[in-house]
Amino acid sequence: MIKKDVGVGGTKVDPVTLQIMTNAIYSVADEMVAALIRTSYSTNIKDRRDCSGAVFTREGEIVAQGEIGTPLHLGVMLPAVQTALQAIPPETLQPDDDIIMNTPYPEGPGHLNDMAAISPVFYEGEVVGYVANMAHHVDMGGFAPGSMPFGVWEHYQEGLQVPPVKISKRGRLDAELVRLISFNLRTPVEFKGDLAAQVAANNVGEKRLQALMGKYGKQTVLLYMTELMNYSERRISSAIQRLPKGSFSFEDYLEGDGISTDRIALRVTVTVRDSEILADFSESDPQVLGPLNCRPPSVKACVYYVIKALLDPGLPPNLGAFRPIRVITRPGTLLEAQHPGALCNANIITTQRIVDVLMGAFLNIVPERVCAACSGTMNLLNIGGRNPRTGALFNYVETYGGGQGALIDRDGTSAVQSHMTNTRNAPVEVIESTYPLLIRDYSLVPESAGPGRFRGGYGMKREFEILGDRLTVTLSSDRFELAPWGVFGGAGARSGSCTVIHTDGSVERLGSKITRTVEKGSRLTSVTPGGGGWGNPCERPPERVRRDVIDGLISRESALEIYGVVLNDDLTVNEVVTAQRRTQRLEALE
Repeated sequence: MIKKDVGVGGTKVDPVTLQIMTNAIYSVADEMVAALIRTSYSTNIKDRRDCSGAVFTREGEIVAQGEIGTPLHLGVMLPAVQTALQAIPPETLQPDDDIIMNTPYPEGPGHLNDMAAISPVFYEGEVVGYVANMAHHVDMGGFAPGSMPFGVWEHYQEGLQVPPVKISKRGRLDAELVRLISFNLRTPVEFKGDLAAQVAANNVGEKRLQALMGKYGKQTVLLYMTELMNYSERRISSAIQRLPKGSFSFEDYLEGDGISTDRIALRVTVTVRDSEILADFSESDPQVLGPLNCRPPSVKACVYYVIKALLDPGLPPNLGAFRPIRVITRPGTLLEAQHPGALCNANIITTQRIVDVLMGAFLNIVPERVCAACSGTMNLLNIGGRNPRTGALFNYVETYGGGQGALIDRDGTSAVQSHMTNTRNAPVEVIESTYPLLIRDYSLVPESAGPGRFRGGYGMKREFEILGDRLTVTLSSDRFELAPWGVFGGAGARSGSCTVIHTDGSVERLGSKITRTVEKGSRLTSVTPGGGGWGNPCERPPERVRRDVIDGLISRESALEIYGVVLNDDLTVNEVVTAQRRTQRLEALE
């Protein structure tokens, strides 16, 4: 006999129905994101999928998140919806109203490019929930193309701020408001197309949620929304109870803020109690002048991601999963910046380092589940200006994958986005046909993976030839000096770099955080960091080392010096000499 739990108001909850409703509600979020991707205009959304979608209860609680989406978007969407509903009370909403907002202050998206679209769902004359999506728009005005520049020191320089406003009223788009916003942007056509796609995606979500209530009944759907959150809370609480209790600390650094080269410390203490986890970042460094400052919603998104990934990867992510988690930040620090602190690049760099320090702390809690340090940056490259083919302004934006950190039982993946982002790479054909850019090289970076029993992933290289006049380039990266670390005897990875070959043949090495112009005919090369290794390299199976040599990812010299693997002239493993060398090395470590 199937056990039935007691739900809200003593109502019996059928576990089978709960699973059916869970899948149905999550399908609504998934279909919203699919609609957004298929109807959007910009390369950044339709090809790279820099967007997310979610379903909320009528109280504004997040109940389901689309499988396609970035963890960072999904974590900040909850406070964005709550901020919007405080500004525009639910009782003032009508069917087919749509709200948009992009302001990180006081709480909302992580930067101005991430526009949230929020829509009420009406059924039988009342609000029964909300659907929302978030998408990265390629330009929101401000100091430089792409709206994510360095050289700025306050939020007002970063771009156009859009507080919660109704962009549609009873299904009629506010054309004047759209015109006002797009007039301030460099790429208004892309903005209008992507905004229309966001509204259309929410329309899909509304219809699917209404159909669900028509099929199962309004009260049944509302009940199981609540029970789905309760179920997630029970699961994560149970996972926390099985952890060793205590407090565990870790710190790591950012390599300056684009104005100063002083290193910036991020510090966390993770405390595990009976059924609660506390992540305290209050000892992190003070707020900085450059645009790496962060607001608490982004910090919480990182904490939620790490705990879910390490403790229960299959957990349905919703408000219930967040209830046993407490996050502490201190006003005036890097991770609770005060207005009008600049923060446009925190999503790209700071959030990845937040994950690194959390992973470092969890090495003392669940070492068998934590990976070595990944590339540690989303590595954004933004190139904007006038397209000589069309005469129109353009903006190319992409984040480049690096090496994933190795795990206890596998190598890290190469050239992949890790942790707080889940975006794809833009196809070369799309880039070259859309923008005045020619890609000369797109490859993995040999020797960039952190060695170990399991090695990290390899970083990637992209070389562009600039085909437009005086284009503006922004590079938002890190780990150019402090390479991603390895764990349990694994070595660190190779750091990243960026260079420009000018038309006169001179080579200039760029910093990791710059906004500047480049001339036509110059070549820009971006190299991303690799991922750290796990375990002693001398314990790596020789055949795996041999395979990397054959693939051109490490040299025979590295196989010998780092892994202790001796290869014959035909690249077969000399098993006898290899065993001898490795034994000598391991004995020297004892």
